[in-house]
Amino acid sequence: MILLSRAEEIILLATWKLGKHAYGVTIREQVFKDIGRYWSFGVIYKTLKKMNRKNFVRKINSGPVSERGGRSKFFYELTPRGISALEEILKIHDSTWDGVKNAAFTK
Repeated sequence: MILLSRAEEIILLATWKLGKHAYGVTIREQVFKDIGRYWSFGVIYKTLKKMNRKNFVRKINSGPVSERGGRSKFFYELTPRGISALEEILKIHDSTWDGVKNAAFTK
């Protein structure tokens, strides 16, 4: 069983939504769109580094970019293991929330 932290789940989903456009800045913007809060770049990159080590994402070097003064951009893409982790966490969410009625949250 693969369990993800909430940060890992949110960043993996943002990366998946962005496809080939997923890099630090765009991931941060997608997280904001999804949850309504900006996360620091430290949280974003620390989580991406951790997920790269776990083989959930792959880091891809763009090579020199003129708009960045010749510095590279690093893009991220989900690996098959990352997709499996998201599929599994969705099943876990469905299972743990099963039987809880929406009415339980209304007054």
